[in-house]
Amino acid sequence: MSDDGYTILVVEDDSAVRNLVSTALESRNYRHIVAPTGQAAITAAATKNPDIMLLDLGLPDIDGIDVIKRIRTWSTMPIIVLSARTDDSDKIEALDCGADDYLTKPFSVGELLARLHTTERHLGYMSEDAPPQQSQFVNGDLIIDYAAGTVKLEGKELHLTPIEYKLLCLLAHNTDRVLTHQNILHEVWGSSQDSDLASLRVFMGTLRKKIEANPSRPRYIQTHVGVGYRMVRVEPQDVDARTAKR
Repeated sequence: MSDDGYTILVVEDDSAVRNLVSTALESRNYRHIVAPTGQAAITAAATKNPDIMLLDLGLPDIDGIDVIKRIRTWSTMPIIVLSARTDDSDKIEALDCGADDYLTKPFSVGELLARLHTTERHLGYMSEDAPPQQSQFVNGDLIIDYAAGTVKLEGKELHLTPIEYKLLCLLAHNTDRVLTHQNILHEVWGSSQDSDLASLRVFMGTLRKKIEANPSRPRYIQTHVGVGYRMVRVEPQDVDARTAKR
């Protein structure tokens, strides 16, 4: 990271979008590197050591999904997808492959900068977010170790993206309280626009796949239709009863 800000790798073949993003980054003193192709992006990621990648999926040589897969074989650098693909299936595929956030085109400069600011916070979140008098959150088989920044389910460590981890911690800190969509969007994305609801639903879906034995009948995260989500307190006897049935 540079003295005057994070270094951002901008992977975009459309010159107009690339110039817009570059101007926005320069206005906030971010250093940035430009890569117009997927192969150039992989090379820059390996040699320039950027802090965050902004990635278009529709590249001329390699699909952005393949870029994510290759980067994830050796790097945990946050990847924010900037794409005109709006289907939930495209978002889910990108997130499942290792993207940390997904912003659909067209987007505003303010929205992009807000997502970057949130990602910056995530970069230091693992070490900074631990509550002063609580190093762990234990709920049934689910354990969040705030100090280590890890999540375990039934003793097995889960791989969560930064946003999934942020969502889970936010819900854990408010166990048995319903958090509205707007509240969650503000805390996690830095905005409360209705247009971001689709992204919230996608991330909540991927998180549930990782922590729920049956996502269609969740034990931990309850949906309050039209309102928001709630972390449900799972009592030890509930876990013992479930174990006895096996």
